[in-house]
Amino acid sequence: MVSAIETIAENTQIAKAYKDLLRISYQKLTAADKKMIRLALDTAVDAHKNQRRKSGEPYILHPIAVAKIVADDIGLGAPSIAAALLHDVVEDTKYTIDDIESIHGQQIAKIVDGLTKISSLKKDKNVSFQAENFRKMLLTLNDDARVIIIKIADRLHNMQTMDIMPRHKQVKIASETLYIYAPLAHRVGMYNIKTELEDLGLKYTEPEVYDEIQQRVQENLDSQEEFIDRFIKLTKKYLRREGLSCKIEGRPKSIFSTRKKMVSKNLDFDQIFDRYAIRVIYKADPQEQKFMAWKIYSIITDHFQPNPLRLRDWISAPKSTGYEALHITVMGPEGRWVEVQIRSQRMHEIAEKGYAAHFKYKHGKQDERGLEVWLNRLREVLEQPNADAVDFVKDFRLNLYASEIFVFTPEGDLKSLPQGATPVDFAFHIHTEIGMHTRGAKINGKIVPLSYRLRSGDQVEIITSEKSFPNASWLDYVITSRARSRIRAFLREDKKQIAQEGKEILRRKLKQLKIGFNDKTIDKLLTFFKLKTTLDLYYRVGIGTIDNVKLKKFSADQSNRFFNFFKRKAQTSKNPTLIEQDKITDKYDQLVFGKTEEQLEHQLSPCCNPIAGDEVFGFVTVSDGVKIHKNECPNALTLRSNYAYRIINAKWIDSSQNEFTAKLQLTGLDDLGLVNKVTQVISNTNNVNISRMSFDSNDGTFEGKILLKVKNTALLKKMIKQLQNINGVDKVTRE
Repeated sequence: MVSAIETIAENTQIAKAYKDLLRISYQKLTAADKKMIRLALDTAVDAHKNQRRKSGEPYILHPIAVAKIVADDIGLGAPSIAAALLHDVVEDTKYTIDDIESIHGQQIAKIVDGLTKISSLKKDKNVSFQAENFRKMLLTLNDDARVIIIKIADRLHNMQTMDIMPRHKQVKIASETLYIYAPLAHRVGMYNIKTELEDLGLKYTEPEVYDEIQQRVQENLDSQEEFIDRFIKLTKKYLRREGLSCKIEGRPKSIFSTRKKMVSKNLDFDQIFDRYAIRVIYKADPQEQKFMAWKIYSIITDHFQPNPLRLRDWISAPKSTGYEALHITVMGPEGRWVEVQIRSQRMHEIAEKGYAAHFKYKHGKQDERGLEVWLNRLREVLEQPNADAVDFVKDFRLNLYASEIFVFTPEGDLKSLPQGATPVDFAFHIHTEIGMHTRGAKINGKIVPLSYRLRSGDQVEIITSEKSFPNASWLDYVITSRARSRIRAFLREDKKQIAQEGKEILRRKLKQLKIGFNDKTIDKLLTFFKLKTTLDLYYRVGIGTIDNVKLKKFSADQSNRFFNFFKRKAQTSKNPTLIEQDKITDKYDQLVFGKTEEQLEHQLSPCCNPIAGDEVFGFVTVSDGVKIHKNECPNALTLRSNYAYRIINAKWIDSSQNEFTAKLQLTGLDDLGLVNKVTQVISNTNNVNISRMSFDSNDGTFEGKILLKVKNTALLKKMIKQLQNINGVDKVTRE
């Protein structure tokens, strides 16, 4: 029972949270807006009055917190704030959508209905893949972008308050967040929310890595702040000399982006030099904003040496998210690199708030009508409703996070495409029909392969022919969702026609072999040829991959199986101990699975080469049993997000009798006798054996690759430290 004193305290807490909500709203709230929000709060308080979160606090504090994020961090208006307050009402209480519509109107009811449908997806037992859930959720974008934006706010608050949840749920929710929600926040220009989602995602998926980087950041915090303050003071002094008064603020690189750079560039924490970013924010009339940005650039680069390879001009060509800024990296005091972001006040607000600020400045007032324009930037990525769910989500995610390049049409129009795009992507971007009939491409007047990777500044001309159509090889290099979905759709239809002909061919061939054409035979054929679907089988027959010779082998195999079955049966009846002997000689590694710590047959996945002592998990595959992956495996995020129900906990209990393969790469300065020193260190480490070793030297540097057999991670880590201490060895990394 909740005491009267506790009730009074909680009511005070709720009232304060509500006042904060109105006070921090980015948009100016009218009396009608406040009335709309108050009505939503009253409904939510009544609906959730008997509910509490797992932490014990009143449940109503969660929707208020989500509404605060929507109001302040994202900058949406009164209808969205009201919908955020009501987002869990229909799902968790007696209220219905009809009730919400009658009390709050059709607009808010529609948003709440979309949020309710998203929440109910996770409870659908008939959905085979988490990817299908993601697809359904993402397709709500076509109805109202506010649904997904409020859902991102909901996810952010859940991530902020996830400490109390069990570990397996933390990992699942954090993986989903990194896989879908953070890229989605990035795509709609909500950079601050994206950064926080990424950091929290890393905190729960790789807590040890997160804690280590956080600790290193804290250890260097005083010197960092002192360095940033000194740089800011110098910059202000140089700008004031030219009569400019700018707001300058400094911030450290996020933990997630620090980790990402460490992995992608293969660097240690101390080797990341651009851990600091400075924002120079200036006020200027719209017509002078570009001129002022370059003037500030000129002043800064007069006093600090710029890195010419790190200039990013997103003022002349803004990102498709609406982001505008001039980024430069300069050499600051003490020989340390600093990234400087130059933005006008308008650009800064767009970077902080995304769409809300964009339309405030574009239309001169704050409203939500501009959402439709903003949403069009996402719709193209969703134009593949018939695609496989996993492919859909992978393509969607790829397009959300892709860096951008800018290319020109033959007429000189500027087009934005994801980095890595090809002429085929460009063709489909211009028009589907052009993409479908692409025959070749000219870049800057020269014919190039269709697999050519476009670069910013390229002028692209597509050569078409009515006789040309997409082929499967295009999928090896196109990267945009629009191109991939259109190509797949064409190939699917083409495959269906060939498969229909292949089915009739197979029926005739089986009849000649005196094999019945029925479901039982088809299942055996699928197993024999290691195929998943009848469409694959009929298609291969249609194109001739499965021919008379292979079908005769199948027929012979079935006859042999029939004979061997009776042979084994006879042997077993004579010697029943054979079954027991097979069971005894089965070899298990020292891994245990699940809460009961049972032993299961498994394979070590080649994508990350786990060895004893690594933090790992098991993944139940369709045809290869249980595969073991390291927690930091590049594929871990995809597997946990799309196939959470097929993940099983795994841990090592004793690996003393087993050996595992590990690959090391060494780089550094070449030195006389270095290979001998490396070999000696490895030889002196117990239970580590060299399988293969190669060293290449080039102009005073070397690169070595070593394949080892080791017992466990502890031994490997100990040996790597010793190798790093060898004079001349710069870096030792495990592949």
